[in-house]
Amino acid sequence: MITTTKALRTLLVAAFLAAPALAVAPAGPAPKFQLVSMAGKPVNLDQFKGQVVMLNFWASWCGPCRAEMPILEKLHAKYKPMGFTMIGVNVEPDSAEAAKWLKATPVTFPILFDTKSEVSKLYSVQSMPSTVIIDRKGNLRWLHRGYKPGDENEYLNQIHALVRE
Repeated sequence: MITTTKALRTLLVAAFLAAPALAVAPAGPAPKFQLVSMAGKPVNLDQFKGQVVMLNFWASWCGPCRAEMPILEKLHAKYKPMGFTMIGVNVEPDSAEAAKWLKATPVTFPILFDTKSEVSKLYSVQSMPSTVIIDRKGNLRWLHRGYKPGDENEYLNQIHALVRE
């Protein structure tokens, strides 16, 4: 029985890890929030109304998050002039490790700290990384769970469509 349970658990974990990143199209307004940025200033989602916003929930211990961060920086730099804003939301209870990691891998987009996971819960974040794309009207348009190389092509398609709306 124990062997069968372990085998089943191993099979389920392997299937989960092999599954493609999930992208869904949620509906409705994006939940409003305010968090403190790495610069120590409060940042409110309402500040970005009228822009296409990509929220990336990440953690410094997450390998796919680390791999994705330089790609997100390139997206931010390229599309910022078109009304696009990238916001990183670190979900760790202690932001010291994230700040340390960002010194070695700096980004120019705002990094916010969700140390109590309040915003993560608002957006139903269940895996790392999770990325939410919000349209210019403040509506949730896409939720991506996980990251694997190549997912940025889907991000690009969605960003292109939304900046043209």
